[in-house]
Amino acid sequence: MPIATINPATGETLKTFEPLGDEEVEERLALAATEFATYRTTGFKQRSEWMRAAADLLSSEQEDVARLMTTEMGKTLAAARAEVAKCVKGMRYYAEHAEEFLADEPADAPAVGARRAYSRYQPLGPVLAVMPWNFPLWQAIRFAAPALMAGNVGLLKHASNVPQTALYLGELFARAGFPRGCFQTLLIGSDQVERVLRDRRVAAATLTGSEPAGRSVASVAGGEVKKTVLELGGSDPYVVMPSADLDAAVSTAITSRVQNNGQSCIAAKRFLVHADVHDAFTERFVERMEALRVGDPMEEGTDVGPLATEQGRDDVEMLVADAVGRGARVLCGGYIPDRPGWFYQPTVVAGVTPEMRMFSEEVFGPVAALYRIADIDEAIELANVTDFGLGANAWTTDPAEQERFVTDLAAGAVFVNGMVTSYPELPFGGVKNSGYGRELSAHGIREFCNLKAVWIG
Repeated sequence: MPIATINPATGETLKTFEPLGDEEVEERLALAATEFATYRTTGFKQRSEWMRAAADLLSSEQEDVARLMTTEMGKTLAAARAEVAKCVKGMRYYAEHAEEFLADEPADAPAVGARRAYSRYQPLGPVLAVMPWNFPLWQAIRFAAPALMAGNVGLLKHASNVPQTALYLGELFARAGFPRGCFQTLLIGSDQVERVLRDRRVAAATLTGSEPAGRSVASVAGGEVKKTVLELGGSDPYVVMPSADLDAAVSTAITSRVQNNGQSCIAAKRFLVHADVHDAFTERFVERMEALRVGDPMEEGTDVGPLATEQGRDDVEMLVADAVGRGARVLCGGYIPDRPGWFYQPTVVAGVTPEMRMFSEEVFGPVAALYRIADIDEAIELANVTDFGLGANAWTTDPAEQERFVTDLAAGAVFVNGMVTSYPELPFGGVKNSGYGRELSAHGIREFCNLKAVWIG
């Protein structure tokens, strides 16, 4: 894939970039290693001042950055503005809490025969971040903010279709006062990632993206005995039980399925609705999906913009066609609108069965698969049948059912009577083929730290 800004609303190539050559990559690796040697000794007070300055700078440039993201990957302008605001919040969160999260943890000194005993968190070094295009700012910031506050330095290999967002990130922290080598963007292709990851100066890696990409990075890092954190997507269930507030469940279901034009790892994708409320939910859900406004993501009032890439749009079309060809029913949508760009009409598919690809594969677009379930046992069985385990939604006001879903749904997050999303205050990550490790919260900042045991006699 070329490193280029291609407007997904029109298909027009706006700007192309040459990947960095070997000498340029070497310069950035050397700078990262050199910078880490001194940056790791800076105090939390200084890092916090720089991080707050970066947050203020990003906040002041919200509109320009939002328009840049919309141009590069097609999310609605309203969603892009919200993404910038979320990043600002995350940066300020870690500026405020990093010192607390990484404070020395006392141990029972007499039990180990010491005068003093404690654990200390210390940074690992340069960390390579391989990031996707769907949340081009937030995915990078939720790595960068805790990593920098912990004393690590970052090397960003961003998706090739959001190069201008990547370059913006590469300058943001330096403009805010961080030493220039603390966070660098590497405009490189996927074929150059292995070389960077194998370099002895790179201490660890984090990747958000596809399952094949995650397996590749994990394999290389494992061979080099380097720590990795992986978030590899999901096929989140959205369970609706008879006691649910149906209006709220339908409204939230729409938002969850078409957020970011349907291109979110934690979007609800499989809607598992109890037979007692299935027909009522379906009627309202389909009506609301049909009413969504598909159009130019720069226009206020647009609900769903284009998919980010032509290949992504084609993949969605093929999954729907496969399901229909094997007997599934399209209740609304199911086609490419007659207009330029990589749009796909919001779609609801019923009658999905195990032999259809949609049953087991993630649909990364505004397509909902609808299932009728008889009871909570069937709901949990069907929710867990997928190889993914990122997030899960459950709608019920029954306390016993709530506890059952929290306990038995195989996911990194379970949201009851609400939409799965990410917060700086909560850990984020998955199980099974959705990856391992955690981002955000205190757990996220500690992922790329050496937890050192200290014993003093």
